[in-house]
Amino acid sequence: MSNPAERSSRGGVERLPALLRAVLSGGLIAGTLDIGSACLINSLPPRVILKSIASGVLGAASFHDGLRADLAGLGLQWAMSLLIAAIYAVAASRCAALRRRSILGGIAYGVLIFLIMNYVVVPLSAAPFHPSMQPMKVVENLLAMVLFGLIVAAATQFAGVGIAARRATPGG
Repeated sequence: MSNPAERSSRGGVERLPALLRAVLSGGLIAGTLDIGSACLINSLPPRVILKSIASGVLGAASFHDGLRADLAGLGLQWAMSLLIAAIYAVAASRCAALRRRSILGGIAYGVLIFLIMNYVVVPLSAAPFHPSMQPMKVVENLLAMVLFGLIVAAATQFAGVGIAARRATPGG
């Protein structure tokens, strides 16, 4: 089987630079699965979750705005997910420890995402609600963000981010 650097010279998606492949695949997959996780954790349909995401910008009005709020929520979710994936992919391209220990890096990144989203982003947003502090909900949401971090880390590794850097270092 060829390595990711050799595959990148072929056609299609594999022609995209490794960093871009990591961001797009990790961000879109993790962001989409995160919506599903939120549906399961909160026993709510996707449209309510998307309106909840949109409420971070639109406030309570998002719950009275139909398809436009749903699409705004989806766009915001994917934009945030792509940004989160980009931060990890860039960090992994510069930090050998994240490349060597991608599972640990993904778990740690998921915990960091959980803390930032629940204690910075949501409280500063226009959302008319606060993250649940019920112990089981905290654990479920934390696990969902750990899954998010692991997906982003795996996408970064599979895309071959940092392969050139690994080859340039002894033993890499």
